[in-house]
Amino acid sequence: MNGKRQWAWLVILGSAALLGACGKGKPEPLPLRPAIVSRPVPLDELAIESYSGDVRARQQSTLGFRIGGKISARLVDAGSQVRKGQVLATLAPEDTRLNQSAAAAAVASARADLNLAEAELERHRQLLEKNFISHTLYETRVNQQKAAKARLDQAQAEFDVASNQSAYTRLRADADGVITQVSAEVGQVVAAGTPVLTLAHAGELEVGINVPESRYADFDKGRPLVIELWSGSDQRYAGTVREVSPEADAATRTYPVRVSFDQPDVRVQLGMTARVFFTDSNAPAAVLVPMSALYEKDGKSALWVVAVPSHQVSLREVRVGQYREDGITIISGVNADEWIVAAGVHKLTAGQVIHPVDRENRAVMP
Repeated sequence: MNGKRQWAWLVILGSAALLGACGKGKPEPLPLRPAIVSRPVPLDELAIESYSGDVRARQQSTLGFRIGGKISARLVDAGSQVRKGQVLATLAPEDTRLNQSAAAAAVASARADLNLAEAELERHRQLLEKNFISHTLYETRVNQQKAAKARLDQAQAEFDVASNQSAYTRLRADADGVITQVSAEVGQVVAAGTPVLTLAHAGELEVGINVPESRYADFDKGRPLVIELWSGSDQRYAGTVREVSPEADAATRTYPVRVSFDQPDVRVQLGMTARVFFTDSNAPAAVLVPMSALYEKDGKSALWVVAVPSHQVSLREVRVGQYREDGITIISGVNADEWIVAAGVHKLTAGQVIHPVDRENRAVMP
């Protein structure tokens, strides 16, 4: 009897231990942790190369005085918005004023000589009608009047030149635009044509890049390209090759190429750094993801895809296209309308629920 009672107690204790073990073995839910997520960036065409450049105005003028002199004032700085005809800088006007005064005096003297010559001609014409003088003397007075008229025209032309030079002491903008560079300062003595200011004309914007000789033949005028600003990698712009230099740069041995924006917005500003993507229209469609989003398992590339609306993550194998400076192209395995984990991929577990945020720690996803 004691043996049966002992066996019963063993069964009860074993059942209790088994129940306790079952309770302790129940997996605890994984903690809800924030994770940076993003959408893959669609690439209509696979960009096989990219070139760095800067945003420029299509037209740019290097402004300088048409005469030499000492700069007395500079009225604008780099970055100033100017209007066509606006005075930008001035030269000391003393010498040009003296030249203009001397030219005006020469005009007055020549006009007085002409008036005298015309009066003498009229008197000699009257004397000739009365046969008091010869035709030879009369013709002499005619020639004197013509010479006086010519001297007046010469003096007037010299006065006009002096007046123009007086106006040339004021450097004016030849178009609306922005001052991008200042090359001379107040007090500096400059010769005619010395660069003083650089003006970027308002209007069309473009990106200047340099292309190696091996790719020169691929940049045909009118070819569509993709432009991206360094300051806003989330926005891409359509561009077109506008100009390809026929001659390589002597120092870099590369060919300058101008790529114009089709429809720039207010975020595109002069001087910004940009990247131009050379694309291959025959390449398969692809998306671009951050390098930090790529996860490797068993030697294969994968991405953590976030389900909507559960916010559970699952690992999905993908096919990698190219490694680029701005990310990785994914040829297959994920679509542009899906969400992926962009950072911290090595801390996730399949089926884990995350709190999706962007890089500014703001909640995203539905």
